Amino acid sequence: MSLRLASTLIVSLFATTAAWAQADKSDAAPAPSAPAKPAAKESAKAPAGKVASVNGKSIPKSRVDFFLKQQAAQGVPDNDQTRRAILDNLISQEVVAQEAEKKGYARGADFRTQMDLTRQRLLIQAYMQDHFKQHPIKDDQMRAEYDKVKASRGGDKEYKARHILVDKESEAKDIIAQLKKGAKFEDLAKQSKDTGSKDRGGDLDWNTPSTFVKPFADAMTKLEKGKYTETPVQSPFGWHVIQLEDVRQVSFPSFEEVKPQLMTRLQEQEVQKLVQSLRSKAKIE
Repeated sequence: MSLRLASTLIVSLFATTAAWAQADKSDAAPAPSAPAKPAAKESAKAPAGKVASVNGKSIPKSRVDFFLKQQAAQGVPDNDQTRRAILDNLISQEVVAQEAEKKGYARGADFRTQMDLTRQRLLIQAYMQDHFKQHPIKDDQMRAEYDKVKASRGGDKEYKARHILVDKESEAKDIIAQLKKGAKFEDLAKQSKDTGSKDRGGDLDWNTPSTFVKPFADAMTKLEKGKYTETPVQSPFGWHVIQLEDVRQVSFPSFEEVKPQLMTRLQEQEVQKLVQSLRSKAKIE
């Protein structure tokens, strides 16, 4: 059984826990498909420290407590129905796991590798959770990152432009000469090197200046609507003729709106720094 399939089984076993926990508490007998009653009978016979046993093997209370915490984080109440549903699912898992043990899956090399990787992943997760508990991302850090990202957009305007990209300045000058004689920008754009826009008449859609390299952005933002650059613009990609079609104001989302994304962004940056620091101290051969 692959790790993915095993994970799918576990997810499916726990998929109905929340629904059972929030079901109507009536005195009526449960539907035949609801297996909560047998689980309750088995747990009633279990001594302290375990909640049930399957073929003589104990299911510890700590497993039920672990899943109770997970369910509570999703808003599921801690009540008898929740506990019975969790226990029943744990029993189902144990039954399948015991059968897998009998067939020898646990002795396979791939299985042992997956177990090692799962253990490693959980250790890393625990380490990172503790790190951020000891070094939480603060509001002033998120505010500074917010200001940085906002400034990087290059202002509060978006520009809708077209361009024609060629290899030589002389080619760009020739295109400008044709435009002055009345040629259509869209028709001339067919000779552009930019394969992404040439078939759309050079259309680059709406963008902020920060999207483009500086020489391009500087020339574009100086244009009046409907005008094109009468001097070729050089960039690392070649020579451009740029036409500005329109300009519009854009609103940047508020700090509160993007706070969760800022938290994630800063945590990812912190993880990268932490990993690099640990790597620098490690003996890697």
